[in-house]
Amino acid sequence: MSIFAVTYTYAAGSETERDTVRPRHKDFLAQLHSSGRLRVSGPVDGGTGALLILEGESAEEISAVLDDDPFRTHGLIGERTVREWSIFFGGLK
Repeated sequence: MSIFAVTYTYAAGSETERDTVRPRHKDFLAQLHSSGRLRVSGPVDGGTGALLILEGESAEEISAVLDDDPFRTHGLIGERTVREWSIFFGGLK
């Protein structure tokens, strides 16, 4: 298994709908966390996006999993990047 750093940049003008969809988004992330796939996540840059650290076999697998995120299915993510991350110092518990 590899570690992947995922960034979300939220779609412009999506604040109100994000507030409505956020409970489903958080439930989705909680399920990923409970399964051990999502290691950590949270908002960045004053809430204009998010950083998620996940474990998986490939960037394609991580992308496929995150395609079911309610923020994604409701068109609230303007841009998403998935990059494999090699940790040299420190670690994730």
